[in-house]
Amino acid sequence: MGIKIVAKNKKAFHNYHIDATYEAGMVLSGPEVKSLRAGKANLRDGYVKIDSRGEAMLHGVHISMYSFATHNPNEPRRVRKLLLHQREIKKLIGKLNEKGLALIPLKIYFIDNGKAKVELGLARGKREYDKRATLKEQQSKRELQRVMRHER
Repeated sequence: MGIKIVAKNKKAFHNYHIDATYEAGMVLSGPEVKSLRAGKANLRDGYVKIDSRGEAMLHGVHISMYSFATHNPNEPRRVRKLLLHQREIKKLIGKLNEKGLALIPLKIYFIDNGKAKVELGLARGKREYDKRATLKEQQSKRELQRVMRHER
């Protein structure tokens, strides 16, 4: 059956070099899970901070309010706790202390047993000329594929 992707952060690959990826669980309320199953999530402004207690917290991710929730409606942009192993958090703290590295959400998905997961990327910001070079490379690949398709 595989995984069901709810939301992807496409801009992250344009704005950042992704060095490593991590998978984390999320602490969600019932209406938030229902809203995710309906595909109502936006990762564009999301980032992860590790607080003073050593807990990873997801900031800026918008999970829309579930329209059929009668009580306990969720706050769309609330801070959500991420479930990571302590050794992973310690490793991330060491890496995030390096200059220019950030931890950003890349996608939210459901795995086979119905649990919502978030894929985090250890990202380094791209410079403007890096973005232009990436765009030029993608365009040339597309053009090459188009030519190869017409030659057949």
